[in-house]
Amino acid sequence: MKIPVELAGRSYDVLIEAGARHQLGAVLDARCPGYQASVIITSAVLRAHSWFDGAFGDATHVIEVPEGENAKTFETLERVCEELASRNLSRADVVVGVGGGAVTDLAGFAAAVYLRGVRLVQVPTTLVGQVDAAIGGKTAVNLAAGKNLVGAFHQPVSVLCDYETLATLPERERLSGLGEVAKCWLLEGRPSKDLADKSLEELIVLSVRLKANIVSEDEFEGGGRALLNYGHTLAHALEVLALQRDRDELRHGEAVAIGLGFAARLAYTLGRVDASFIANHDDVLATLGLRARIPRELRTEDIIRAMGHDKKAHHDLTFVLAGPGGFEVVRDVDPQVVTRVVEEFRDDQ
Repeated sequence: MKIPVELAGRSYDVLIEAGARHQLGAVLDARCPGYQASVIITSAVLRAHSWFDGAFGDATHVIEVPEGENAKTFETLERVCEELASRNLSRADVVVGVGGGAVTDLAGFAAAVYLRGVRLVQVPTTLVGQVDAAIGGKTAVNLAAGKNLVGAFHQPVSVLCDYETLATLPERERLSGLGEVAKCWLLEGRPSKDLADKSLEELIVLSVRLKANIVSEDEFEGGGRALLNYGHTLAHALEVLALQRDRDELRHGEAVAIGLGFAARLAYTLGRVDASFIANHDDVLATLGLRARIPRELRTEDIIRAMGHDKKAHHDLTFVLAGPGGFEVVRDVDPQVVTRVVEEFRDDQ
């Protein structure tokens, strides 16, 4: 299946199928005329998988980077750019990101800044990468102060989502991806009762189609695209705090699942939705096997401070929340209300 991201002269397709990675050579020939070199950015762990060998045609070079959020640092970005330069990569050539959301974020940002922009193909190999991170052109690395605070919009020329790479995912990575799937399901206002009959492939297509449609309407997050941040204000705060403790403590999709449950309760506390809205959120998360409580180890005051540093904030507490007219960005939410909901939404309650 091909799902288009419509961006005038920069439109591209998201190809979703088993074996999609084998289409890289054809995509490079069709979408990157004149290229002479392609550089894959991936991790050593992924490169060791049996599905990696021979999958990417005539890729000229491979650059290995750390796994997960460890990849999204200035040190790694600098090393990648130095290696691109040492291989004489030109503006006519191509960077290929092969990995999960962190690797595709890093590869995309390197492609955006090296030579002020080279062409990019994303081959997301995790569920969170396929349904979210690799689509839409948002690229970034992290700062100690917050997630994705330094980045750029840089659209790929193609995205290849291969079901076969998901077969090697650890269970925790699969669940992390389902956090973003839950977000898409809930943004579309779908009831939990319809979720049980959906296959993983159907959920991927649903999520990709939603994101592609929203990005096509609002590439640079000036309006509707901000709704894709549903659950992310708390999620990013939890990730930042968890990363300071242990880089493997909390995955992005796990944090998003917690953020979704929290956002439903904050909307209810503010009188924007009724109790059935919370119940549907909880049922969706439970059906997907997702935990939805704030870890007791993280202090409330630290969480509130980190949410105020979120890149979507305007020197206040800003959330995407549901209401009578649907989902919208809500600014300047009362910190005392947010604090109360955080305290009520902990593991130890």
